[in-house]
Amino acid sequence: MAPKKVFGIVLAGGEGKRLMPLTADRAKPAVPFAGNYRLVDFALSNLINSGLLQIVVLTQYKSHSLDRHVSQTWRLSSLTNSYIASVPAQQRLGKRWFAGSADAILQSLNLLRDEKPDIVVVVGADHVYRMDFSQMIEAHLESGAGVTVAAIRQPIALANQFGVIEVDEGDATRITAFREKPQDPVGLADSPHEVLASMGNYVFNADTLVDAVLRDGERPDSNHDMGGDIVPDFVSRGDAAVYDLIRNDVPGATDRDRYYWRDVGTIESFFDAHQDLISALPVFNLYNREWPIYNEQLNSPPAKFVRDASGNLGTTIDSIVSLGSLLSGAHIERSVLGPWATIESGARVVDSILFDRVHIGPGATVRRAILDKEVVVEPGATVGVDPAADQARGFTVTDTGITVVGKGVHVD
Repeated sequence: MAPKKVFGIVLAGGEGKRLMPLTADRAKPAVPFAGNYRLVDFALSNLINSGLLQIVVLTQYKSHSLDRHVSQTWRLSSLTNSYIASVPAQQRLGKRWFAGSADAILQSLNLLRDEKPDIVVVVGADHVYRMDFSQMIEAHLESGAGVTVAAIRQPIALANQFGVIEVDEGDATRITAFREKPQDPVGLADSPHEVLASMGNYVFNADTLVDAVLRDGERPDSNHDMGGDIVPDFVSRGDAAVYDLIRNDVPGATDRDRYYWRDVGTIESFFDAHQDLISALPVFNLYNREWPIYNEQLNSPPAKFVRDASGNLGTTIDSIVSLGSLLSGAHIERSVLGPWATIESGARVVDSILFDRVHIGPGATVRRAILDKEVVVEPGATVGVDPAADQARGFTVTDTGITVVGKGVHVD
């Protein structure tokens, strides 16, 4: 079989309302994650590691920081016609923005006409996982289907949180139904307590993708969504296959994190995903050198841990500390600190996530909280200790008691 030309599309126009206030000033895929990363880095790293060298990132909502991150971090060689390009909504089909993920591709068909790929890989920009898409592409070509949908096994009790894929009893790769958050899910034949949940990643034959979004664009009743409209259309015509992530073998993966996948669409899932990183044997391992997650290379000094004026060194337990950070006689536990964090004498940071350049003053306490960039917690102040008091101060507090402080706020 002749080599196929493959083109990658990252859908990165999401508004991310459920992550407010972290998305008040940035697109969801640009939200910092795990200290040095942005959420979009996981999708892009997976595509690059899989051998894709022509990739576009379709952006829309408050895209400045995302566009800047892509341009500064993801530079490939123009000598080999390899590139990752941020493409904002261009209003090519009239004075309107993207009406959905399928409409984003419809309005960007000029990109496919320019490159003329055989295969198009379409992925979301806000999931945390590792995946070798070259193996999924091979499975797609073998299936003969117009689209292949990536799926991960989830407990049947959680089926009402996902788009659930049902398969043919005689052919476990052929999709017979695609159901959004079903209340009466059907378990898998080989694992009745599990279902196949869509990961929001797709491999299309380029011509069938073009045909599908063109037809969808003419439907007034469509929401113009990839998972809600395009995939069900392929399923109804018997032209959709599923790729079970259990078939994917990522180099360097461990049994503990081999099939890890997180949709970090809420504050709770965002917080939990960070907790998955910090144990000695993490549920998701950032230190896999055979399948690296790439990020912006910061011109920053190493993190520094020093004694305070009284000689107290402090303690740092089960935590990630990013470049440029300075910890002086403080206690840090089960937390993730972004670049250039400063934690002063006697401060306590527990079960928390700090973004870039957060400053925690002497004797302050931060517990079960997320602090956006350049937040300053004044000496002796508290965040997350009293959720009711946090709400009274105008901070976001989730039902599970996570306090979120927006960018640049001074807490006293």
